[in-house]
Amino acid sequence: MKPDRTTDDDIEDLLRRHAPQVLGALVRRYGHFDPAEDSVQEALIAAAGQWPGDGIPDNPRGWLIRVASRRLTDRLRSDEARR
Repeated sequence: MKPDRTTDDDIEDLLRRHAPQVLGALVRRYGHFDPAEDSVQEALIAAAGQWPGDGIPDNPRGWLIRVASRRLTDRLRSDEARR
């Protein structure tokens, strides 16, 4: 994590810039657009809550992809279990 001070605007700009890339990575990897989009939104919310206090990770796009991937995997497993 970077120890420097970041503003909410810095984080918001970063999230806006990376969101389409993260969504593209998840859709390419998993092939489910709607659940991937929901998972990316959840990752963005998690980042917006965590990064102001903890700082922006060294690889914010990688962080978002990892969190969104985990959320999507959980969602797909849950959907499968319900069926």
